[in-house]
Amino acid sequence: MRAGTVVLVLSLLLGLQPIATDLYLPALPSMTAAFGASMPQAQLTLTAMLLAFGLSQLVWGPMSDRFGRRPVLLSGLVMYVLASVGCVFSGTFEQIIGWRTLQGIAMGAGVMGARAIVRDLYAPAEGARIMSKSLTGLGVLACLSSPLGGLLTEVGGWRTALAALAVFGAATLAVLFWRLEETLTHRNPDALAPATLLGTWGHILRHPTFWAFTLLAGTSYSGLFTFLAASSFVFIQVFDLSRPLYGLLMFSVALAFIVGTLVCRWLLPRLGVRRTVRLAGGCTLLAGTLMGVLALAGVQHMAAIVLPHYLFMLAHGVHQPCSQSGCVSPFPQAAGAASAMSGFLMMIAAFGMGGWLGHSLAAVGEGQGSVLPLTNGMWFWSVCICLTAWTLVQRHGEAHAAPERVAAAGPAHPAP
Repeated sequence: MRAGTVVLVLSLLLGLQPIATDLYLPALPSMTAAFGASMPQAQLTLTAMLLAFGLSQLVWGPMSDRFGRRPVLLSGLVMYVLASVGCVFSGTFEQIIGWRTLQGIAMGAGVMGARAIVRDLYAPAEGARIMSKSLTGLGVLACLSSPLGGLLTEVGGWRTALAALAVFGAATLAVLFWRLEETLTHRNPDALAPATLLGTWGHILRHPTFWAFTLLAGTSYSGLFTFLAASSFVFIQVFDLSRPLYGLLMFSVALAFIVGTLVCRWLLPRLGVRRTVRLAGGCTLLAGTLMGVLALAGVQHMAAIVLPHYLFMLAHGVHQPCSQSGCVSPFPQAAGAASAMSGFLMMIAAFGMGGWLGHSLAAVGEGQGSVLPLTNGMWFWSVCICLTAWTLVQRHGEAHAAPERVAAAGPAHPAP
């Protein structure tokens, strides 16, 4: 495949996640009110999807190492479209939670496959640059998702907004069917054998580079998820922002992320991965601290949240390309399994944060009176991101392949 085709495919696959959250969020308050659901139930539509997303990758990853990336990705996209259609025609809130869970399972194939494809085709340094380009595409999709979600909810109701997820899934499926070529040159016929699978995961979990970049990716995503999960209630209910304006706000947030990915591509050849991550870690800490201190000081104004969050998102645009490429870089023969394990650990952290947010927002009166659950959560994750960027990534950020992994996995055979 040409480089442009690779970037397009990766952007669409990685875009499944922000489409399923950013486009959905403007519809969440209306959907919650329509069914008379509680705040914890509303958060469950996000956290259940993310938990399923994380767990499913543990299956999708080894399956892609065994059967190849293309069949796994096509199967996952078919499931994603079906789950999205199911959400549109749900008659109860419990059905929505169920379909969103299936949507998360399907989404796991796409995001896992994208990271694995990068490792299949590129060396670690080049992989970070390609991932940065792909995440710029993701940022464009995120920019469009929130305003579109707000507009569709305002004009046609929450079901119309959810229908857009099915349309995007179908379009992505069509692109994969016609343009995606198999990238895995040697399939491992033993990848799904229990003994081999446990051995593979053991080697992955013992590698310090995997942990350094997985923790960076996980803490950075958890900070973003904290904002996504709480922002619609805080800005729409606390600050009385209209849904279309909320969509435009989220557009600007995604634009800051795009700028971050461009900054990442500029910094990498000049500073290298570790120094680039260290610089971004300082920006993250500044952003989270400003947001937390201003909220505790009683400054309850949109600008006190939005302006620091722009800086957080710019740094997020640097952290994600480096971490998502770095966590799989030591495992050229097990990129699917490594991608899956990293994604699983990321989503476990986000799932725990989503549960805490649901109860915290309910405790302050269904989100009507306080921004503290949002700002305190962002401050906490900013500290975690900075500590990871300044310690683990600096010590273990240079990827070295794990040669013992090849022996543990057994012989690999060329893909037909």
